Amino acid sequence: MTSPHMFDLLVIGSGPAGQKAAIQGAKAGKRVGLIEQTREVGGACVYQGTIPSKTLRESALQMVRFLRATDVFEFRMRDDVRISSLMTRLDRVVRAHGEFMKEQLTRNGIQHLHGRAKFLSDREIDIQHLDGTHTNVSASLIVIATGSRPRVPDHVPIDHEHILDSDSILSLVYLPKSLTVLGGGVIASEYASIFALLGVQVIMVDSADRPLKFLDQDLTDQFCQAFEESGGQYRGLQKIRQVQWDGFSKVTTTLDNGQILESEKMLVALGRVANIEYLNVPAAGLTPTSRGLISVNEHCQTVMPHIYAVGDVIGPPSLASCSMEQGRRAVCHALGLSPGSAPEHIPMGIYSIPEMSSVGLSEQEAIAKHGGAMVGRARFHEIARGQISGMTNGLLKMVADAQGKQLLGVHIVGEGATELIHIGQMGLLHRIQIDSFVENIFNFPTLAETYRVAALDIAKQRRG
Repeated sequence: MTSPHMFDLLVIGSGPAGQKAAIQGAKAGKRVGLIEQTREVGGACVYQGTIPSKTLRESALQMVRFLRATDVFEFRMRDDVRISSLMTRLDRVVRAHGEFMKEQLTRNGIQHLHGRAKFLSDREIDIQHLDGTHTNVSASLIVIATGSRPRVPDHVPIDHEHILDSDSILSLVYLPKSLTVLGGGVIASEYASIFALLGVQVIMVDSADRPLKFLDQDLTDQFCQAFEESGGQYRGLQKIRQVQWDGFSKVTTTLDNGQILESEKMLVALGRVANIEYLNVPAAGLTPTSRGLISVNEHCQTVMPHIYAVGDVIGPPSLASCSMEQGRRAVCHALGLSPGSAPEHIPMGIYSIPEMSSVGLSEQEAIAKHGGAMVGRARFHEIARGQISGMTNGLLKMVADAQGKQLLGVHIVGEGATELIHIGQMGLLHRIQIDSFVENIFNFPTLAETYRVAALDIAKQRRG
C-alpha cells in the first residue's frame, strides 16, 4: 500500500512552470503532489505580476481611446483617482483564472499541498504549514518551480508605501502625481509607460543609455518617442547615490552626478532573484550559482538526475510562456516520454505602451551570423487599419539575409504586436521566403498587411 506522503512526482511551486509540470506528470498516470506556500495556486504571475499589470494597462488604453473621441465625449480624469477604480475587472479576472487552474489540477488528480517546502534530502521534503505543523513527503522525481521575487538593492530603502517594488506598486491607493522608476528593463518599461499614459509625471533612471537594450534599436527608439510624447523622461547612463523618503511628501533621489530628483512615489524595478533561500537546496545535493540560480542542462535537469528546475529559478528568458514549456518538457524527459521538437523560435512579448514583440534574429545578429542583412519596414500609419483604429504609432521590421530572400527575424512595436508576431514565428518555423509575404493575400484592412508592405520594401531593395 502506498504511503499518503509518498508521490511519484513532487512539484514545488504552482506558477506557470510548476502547473504544467504537475499536469504533464498526472497525464502520464503518476501520483503528483504540488506544493504551494500561498493560499491560492498560480504564483506571482497571477496575483502580483502578469495579470494585474496587464489589467491596469488595458484600463490606461481604454482611457486614451476615450480621450481621442473628445469630439463626441467630454472626458477628464479626476484628480483623486483610486488605482482600484482603474482595475475594476481585476478581482474577477484573477478569481476566474485561479478557479480554472484549481479545477484543472483537481480534474487531473493532483494533490495540492499548502505550505513552505524545505529539502531534508534529495528525495524528501518537509512542508511547514501555516499553523506551524509539519508534513514530510517524498518522491522519486522532484521539480523545483519556485519562481522569483523583486530584487531589493542594499542602498534603496523599500518600504512598500512610498518606495515600492513591482509586487507592491499596485497596492497604491491613489494614482500618484509623480513617479521615479529605477531600472530600464521589461518591468520598469511596462509600468513607466502605463503610468505616464495615465498622466503621472514619470522619470526612468538607469545605467544603460537606453531602455530594453536587448531589443532591436528601431523598437526601443519608437518606445522612447512614445514615452516622451506621454510626458515621460528617460535618464540614461546614471547611477543612484542615495534614495530617501523625506517623511512628509516626497521621495528624493540623488544621482552620482549630484542631480536630485523628487517624486511622490518610487518604483524599484532592478531585476528579480530566484526564490530558493528557504528550500535548503544543499541538502538535496545542489549548489546555487553565483547569481543565486539553479544550474540545469538542456532538459532542465540538475546535477541530481531525478531533480529538475524550471522557470525563473534557472534564469532567462523568464517568460511565462517559456516556463510553461520548460515544465512540460522537463517531466517528459524525466519519464522517458517524447516532448516533441524543441522550440526553435520563441517570441518575446513586452506589454509596455506601445506593445513590443520580437522573434528570430535582430538586424545586428543577422549581420554577425550571416555576413549581411536586408531590412524591410512597414509603419502602422501607412496601413489603412492603423489609420482607422488610430493605431498609427507602430512599426514592423522584417529582417532577411543579405540577398533579401530568406526571413530571419521579425520585430514589431505598436498595439497588437504580441499577436502579430506569431505570423512571423510561423514564417521562421517553416522557412518561408520573403516573396511568400508578397504573393499571398492578407485581409484588408488589417495590421497584418504590414508583413506584405515590409516584404515589398525588401523586394524593392533587391531590384534597386
